[in-house]
Amino acid sequence: MGSPAYPDARRLLITADCGGSNGNRVRLWRRELQKLADELGLPVQVCHFPPGTSKWNKIEHRMFCHITANWRGRPLLSRQVVVNLIGNTVTRTGLSIKAAIDENTYAKGIKVSDEELATFAIERDNFHREWNYRLLPRNTHG
Repeated sequence: MGSPAYPDARRLLITADCGGSNGNRVRLWRRELQKLADELGLPVQVCHFPPGTSKWNKIEHRMFCHITANWRGRPLLSRQVVVNLIGNTVTRTGLSIKAAIDENTYAKGIKVSDEELATFAIERDNFHREWNYRLLPRNTHG
């Protein structure tokens, strides 16, 4: 979704909580981000919010009240209804959300070995290196 809007982008910035499936210590999260960096040919910069501070996520904080107001009183009968309600949310100032259903099937229980982890092109930031890092695209074309 971002490529047409930002054709000259030099990196992708992701802000994320420290817990759950996208936590700062989750190897599978980093593996998938490495694959994304490789596919896009862009560094993927990740800044995790410190534990217990997800309320600092400005976008989530700003949009959540509008999302819930948009679907208030409407039965959430399917994933498509939920995605449509989220995707049709717009604030008074014009901030909007884009949403889509991911129909892919994902395997469970995937383990990322130490050997695979060592192949990631990861650079840790100097500031809170446990939460802030970037995955650089690897040259996969020889």
